[in-house]
Amino acid sequence: MFACRLPWWRSSVTCKSWQSGHFVPWGSCQMLTVKGVNTTVGQEQQAGMKEKQMLEDSEMHLARRDTEALFQEQPKTGNQYLEDTLLQSYLKTHLPLKVLEEVHHNLERFGKRLLNEIQPLGWECELNPPVFRQFDAWGRRVDHIHTCLAWRRMKEISAEEGLIAEAYEKRYSHWSRLYQAVKLYLFSSSSGGFNCPLAMTDGAAKVIESLGIPAPLKNAFDRLTSRDPEEFWTSGQWMTERRGGSDVANGTETVARKQPDGTYRLYGFKWFTSAADSDMALTLARIADAEGQCTQGSRGLSLFFLRVRDDQGKLNNIQVQRLKDKLGTRQMATAELWLQGARAELISAEGRGVAAISNMLNITRIHNVIGAVAAMRRMISLSRDYACKRVAFGKLLKNHPLHVQTMARMEVQVRGAFLLLMDIVRLLGLAETSLASEQEQLLLRLLIPVAKLYTGKQASAVAIEAMESFGGQGYMEDTGLPVILRDALVLSIWEGTTNILSLDVLRSLAKSQGQVMAVFLSAVKKKLELASGIKELSPATQRAQEAIGSLQQFMTTMGIGRALSMELAARDFSYSLARIYTAALLMEHAARPGASPADTVTALRWCHQELCPVAAESARGSYGDKAVLQDSALVFGSSRL
Repeated sequence: MFACRLPWWRSSVTCKSWQSGHFVPWGSCQMLTVKGVNTTVGQEQQAGMKEKQMLEDSEMHLARRDTEALFQEQPKTGNQYLEDTLLQSYLKTHLPLKVLEEVHHNLERFGKRLLNEIQPLGWECELNPPVFRQFDAWGRRVDHIHTCLAWRRMKEISAEEGLIAEAYEKRYSHWSRLYQAVKLYLFSSSSGGFNCPLAMTDGAAKVIESLGIPAPLKNAFDRLTSRDPEEFWTSGQWMTERRGGSDVANGTETVARKQPDGTYRLYGFKWFTSAADSDMALTLARIADAEGQCTQGSRGLSLFFLRVRDDQGKLNNIQVQRLKDKLGTRQMATAELWLQGARAELISAEGRGVAAISNMLNITRIHNVIGAVAAMRRMISLSRDYACKRVAFGKLLKNHPLHVQTMARMEVQVRGAFLLLMDIVRLLGLAETSLASEQEQLLLRLLIPVAKLYTGKQASAVAIEAMESFGGQGYMEDTGLPVILRDALVLSIWEGTTNILSLDVLRSLAKSQGQVMAVFLSAVKKKLELASGIKELSPATQRAQEAIGSLQQFMTTMGIGRALSMELAARDFSYSLARIYTAALLMEHAARPGASPADTVTALRWCHQELCPVAAESARGSYGDKAVLQDSALVFGSSRL
């Protein structure tokens, strides 16, 4: 395959065996002189074998040297903000001009920092995951979690950039929360996993703010929202226990015992504590009465604040059992913790812990959506750049229509997810500044679990598809692409799995006695009205209106009383809400003045899919009693089909 050449140092060994660039058969040489020593025929054969092996080795070396140049160029991105045309068009459409001018300059600067400083630090976090040292050299228990310098630098940068502070300073009134979300969206996929502790930090700050920032928590709130790296704290969220998961009402065993000074001591085992190196945590526990008895169920849960370590760095009567060996988010320390009398403060009303921590869950679920959209955007941006560099079958990937079609389908997904995220944080900003109507607050309550569950699924699918667009290189660890995929897979699990959140959507309907559905349908119809007069969007408008009709028909047919059927339909119902609302957002964006042809195409293609899968599955009988028996038989085996 490669031309045979002798290295310069072989030319003096023999002259007769190399003629005109070709090897002469070794047998044609009757006598060889190697280093001036005459050899016999037997020795000649042995020497010949050595010569042949040396030549073969040299040829292999040359062939390898000739092909050492990298065949494929590394995909790269530039300033993430400047390259994200959808983000810029959204901000230009919605932000007041004065706010837009200011945040544009800040985001352009931040994009440069991401490229030059933050992305390299993120990779260092991946290469240097946390290490747990339980004992020192002399056998003393120290339970030290060592994190790398890059991880600690991420914490400083988070403070400097105001990634939490921005939402609480409210410099831009109700647009402050959206601006914070945009920065987190740009930061997330380059953060080396630090977006996770930021989610819980934001959630903890939100809980304290919702409590009116009581005096005992003022210092904690100031630190959680500080821009000073020396003062900034991160927070953990300790809810999951050994029997736990999402069922915190029945799975929480941690007991709180009141002390004479009014504080509490916590005793229990926390099975899954993300960002175990955080400065503080919010956690649930059951308060024991004078006889040591605790109220079971959610009514027995109260919310507590605790410092993880004291000012000298000593753990607060906490023992680290071990660090979790996770599929992804390896950059972050997730631990099992024993609370052995950890000093804590009760911050909710007794027995109202679940209600108090719900504000935290809403914020962390929104952060989950941010991470999902950011992961999709990152993978597609890299895939797009790679398509402009990689040659296959005689032309660039970007010139293969099937390849571009696959990328376009991913692009439609991330565009829809992005607009859904932006609308949620817009509503959150209104709610936090007391500008949201009752209808907008109801809509926000519904959309948070819908967006979290749907974008979590989207992120996994898009990350896998995008990885495939790189061929075998996508599977190589040192490209960094598998990291994005692994970290994306947790997004459909953390803060509630798809099924759990689907049931949460049903609870939202029941709690509002159906009012939230009326608000949802009204919001969708208003957005569709904006697109109704645009000819190019008419096919999408018609499809969306048909989906609304199907959804309403499903709700009427199903009724309120068919609890089992609604539970079976919960997942498809939530998907239907996500697809229909996103369709309305895409058409609203495409109907604005100055919309691009890509905006129109995105709206049309989004509406090509089944927008109301719950109606389609209901028509197939997927939610009836017979379907329940069939499901069980298929999974567990039974003759009753």
